[in-house]
Amino acid sequence: MTYRAPINDILLALNHGAGLKPAVQAGHYGDFDGDITAAVLEEAGKFASDVLAPLNTVGDEHGIKLADNKVTTAPGWPDAYQRWIAGGWNAVSGPEDFGGQGLPLAINAACTEIWSASNIAFGLCPLLTLSAIEALDAHGSEELKKIYLEKLVSGEWTGTMQLTEPQAGSDVGALRTRAERAPDGSYRINGTKIFITYGDHDMTDNIVHFVLARLPDAPAGTKGISLFLIPKFLVNADGSLGAQNDIYPSGVEHKLGMHASPTCTMTMGDKGGAIGYLIGEENRGMLCMFTMMNQARLGVGLEGVGIADRAYQQALAYAQERRQGRAVGSKGDGMDAIIVHPDVKRMLLQMRAMTAAARTICYATAVALDVSVRAKDAKVRADAAARGALLTPIAKAFSTDIGNEVAYLGVQVHGGMGFIEETGAAQHYRDARITSIYEGTNGIQSIDLVTRKLAANGGASVWALIDELSGIVKQVEASNDPAFGTTGAKLRDALGSLERSSKWLLEKVASAPNDALAGATPYLRLFGSTLGGCMLAGEALAAKSNGEAGDPHRYVTLARFFAENISVQATSLEKTVIDSADAVNGADAVLLA
Repeated sequence: MTYRAPINDILLALNHGAGLKPAVQAGHYGDFDGDITAAVLEEAGKFASDVLAPLNTVGDEHGIKLADNKVTTAPGWPDAYQRWIAGGWNAVSGPEDFGGQGLPLAINAACTEIWSASNIAFGLCPLLTLSAIEALDAHGSEELKKIYLEKLVSGEWTGTMQLTEPQAGSDVGALRTRAERAPDGSYRINGTKIFITYGDHDMTDNIVHFVLARLPDAPAGTKGISLFLIPKFLVNADGSLGAQNDIYPSGVEHKLGMHASPTCTMTMGDKGGAIGYLIGEENRGMLCMFTMMNQARLGVGLEGVGIADRAYQQALAYAQERRQGRAVGSKGDGMDAIIVHPDVKRMLLQMRAMTAAARTICYATAVALDVSVRAKDAKVRADAAARGALLTPIAKAFSTDIGNEVAYLGVQVHGGMGFIEETGAAQHYRDARITSIYEGTNGIQSIDLVTRKLAANGGASVWALIDELSGIVKQVEASNDPAFGTTGAKLRDALGSLERSSKWLLEKVASAPNDALAGATPYLRLFGSTLGGCMLAGEALAAKSNGEAGDPHRYVTLARFFAENISVQATSLEKTVIDSADAVNGADAVLLA
């Protein structure tokens, strides 16, 4: 089946659940005209349906090929990418000074969901280029910006992130790639990087690599890492492309999913060292790289949302067509579509509700990041930056977990046909799996949430967020709408669990860090399921009051289902956070026996 962007759902989540509309009305977005949002997303949806979605299966079946140190992508991909550039899609949120449209990150976030839903392997390439743009714009010299930034913003050239080495995965500080200073102010880079997404391809005539390396006199660990820009082809003084640099793909990975996205081993230094240019300051590369990684982590969370929505749409269509069994009390002839069966309805509702919650969390993260740089008031910017920092690990981990779970349910709705490749349900399941691993595993996101984001400012950002969510719950309770069922009570209980768990972890981070770390992953799940439930309730209230998204009943139903089936798990997750430390920390007796 084809893909159709759920524009009404996206707009409700963006404007009301994530708070874009109030932020625009408060003046935090300057002269941005929020009325153009729907038009941009409608066009994005058309491009995704007409150009990207038809290539999704093609890319999965054909994959990529490496020959003579060059990667060839699947049929139709280079042409689709050129149409992508011509449509201006790479430049949506790019800086206007370098040819970008300067639209909010929140608008681009919604577009990222759409690209990921229609063709996740294709959308991954511009996602990384966006991160490269952020790093270069924030930390690069004016000379480097002049040479590279406009090409990256337009998409004429793409960007990569190169961190991982065989011995240095999550522990970036263990990397061994070497950088040597050259007399002309450039550097020579020698080493090997693995798992480099779109490290090489045939869709553009140049690729701009952002590579972490260590200088000879650098301190040990992450404090001694520098970031370098290494172009595939050197750029002449007149802007034309010169000789190929000493960097090339020496291998490609054969993967569970994402077959159309080249994952390369990149080798530098066979001919004296790749020529690189410093980004930021020497030994301050992690600061620059985190600019890229934070942007990419939100993007990966949106990949989780996109693949979840695609899996849901396909499962819904299949359930409406597949006839098997009879509905209870059915008196007609023949078999009924499986969507009449309560358990199938339950799975489909769960898929849609979880997708909607993850969507709003990601959009809220984007709005916070927008306000942190766009608002005029310094305190508003600072509060928004803290909110964005808090939400980023939740957006990445919760949303990609949801992507995996929804894709799993998509296979289940298809039954035996879901296990067969021809339906496409299996591809979504395979493609989703990497999202909870790359750009910092979800376990690392949980650790970041507990040890850094929760503890920031004594938990002030968490308490402020809980207070806002409590306000939504009060509105649900005050509405006295029987359609909400027990939504208010369930969310109130979940907020209590979140508050108690947060206070317990804040204490343990300082006094017994291993106890806190043992509960980090269930805490992130607790946070996400509580946050998502409250946000969906807020969207349902908005849909009831303004009618922007059509029939509000479906949004009330979704909010109720999520609260009574997902958020209700908060109480048990609270107990897991607090009670599991002894078992986890004593696990050596079992694991090493």
